[in-house]
Amino acid sequence: MTSSRPTAPAQGAPRPASSAPAGGASTGRLVGLDLARGLAIIGMFVAHLGADGPGGARNPEWFVVADGRSASLFALLAGVSLALGSGRERVPSGPRLAHARLTTLVRAAILLPLGWFLTALGTPVAVILPAYAVLFLLAMPFLGLRRRRLLTGAAVTAVVGPTLMALLVMPVAGAPSLVSRLAGAPATGTVRLPGDELVTGYYPAVVFLAYVLVGLAVGRSDLTRLRTQVGLLGAGGGLAALAWGTSRLALDAVGPGASPLVRQLFSGKAHDDATLEVLGNTGTALAVIGLFLLLTRPGTPGRVVAAALGPLAAAGAMSLSVYTVQIVAIFVMGDQVVRDVTSNAVLAWFVVLFLAGAWLWRRLVGRGPLERVLHGAATAVAGPRPV
Repeated sequence: MTSSRPTAPAQGAPRPASSAPAGGASTGRLVGLDLARGLAIIGMFVAHLGADGPGGARNPEWFVVADGRSASLFALLAGVSLALGSGRERVPSGPRLAHARLTTLVRAAILLPLGWFLTALGTPVAVILPAYAVLFLLAMPFLGLRRRRLLTGAAVTAVVGPTLMALLVMPVAGAPSLVSRLAGAPATGTVRLPGDELVTGYYPAVVFLAYVLVGLAVGRSDLTRLRTQVGLLGAGGGLAALAWGTSRLALDAVGPGASPLVRQLFSGKAHDDATLEVLGNTGTALAVIGLFLLLTRPGTPGRVVAAALGPLAAAGAMSLSVYTVQIVAIFVMGDQVVRDVTSNAVLAWFVVLFLAGAWLWRRLVGRGPLERVLHGAATAVAGPRPV
């Protein structure tokens, strides 16, 4: 494994504090969303700690499904949480909108230094929390928009953002990229500017904002309705198949001799941050959310699923804490648990211990420690949500 392997975040966006049975009522906690976050956590562990086979391929090969999709799922869920914390289906206005923006600002102000601290540990993990803080700031003007405008903004971002990023960071006609020239770097490859989370970071905000806006639109829907859940599953699966199929056909059409810029624009590869990858990742995230919401609908089957997957839901409910502890654990254990891993033993131990620990914490204590800090700080600064 290389030191540039990106990671998915544990997400610290606002979310409902109350617990509810599986599926939840419209005022309760949606267990299906926690399960989706928990699945993204498993993907995060796989991305960091999964074994590499010959030539750097995943071992087993299907582990590749975790690459890129965990980060995008977390980003989309961040948007969902922003919507749930600011009115759910009801678009906030007036004092409620001001309160939502202030709490979002407080959370961003906490996530940024926390991300800097985790980055300073020097682990071979691309920490996403600074990018998360920037995404929260960028999302603030969109909190008062309705679903149609949110989806329009997401579509524009999914097209313009990757194109702008490619034009700035990709070499053109053999000449260094614009970012390389501005930074005084002679290399023609990708240049990552320190502190830049907008364009050259591992999680460029000009691209990842699309996931957050889609998540906001999803969170403004009635997620307890069967029609909504089936729609997310069906539309998400169709969008993912369409995007990655189109990428494959387009790359075959332009051929291997096409310029790096052209191949980048049509790419569906993980972490390329191209439009078709964004669409494919968005479709996958929507399908995952829809599936878990369906599986945990109110009733006996939903309660059984929620109980059986309790540790996964617990990890998803305190994902910021799990993410942070995971980075610290990698720092303590050393880079060798990420670099050139040939066994999945450490991965298995991480999954078992973190899921068990999260389940016990939720049972005995409740809200995760860092989630408690975010909630307390936001409440202290912004006060209770206006009625």
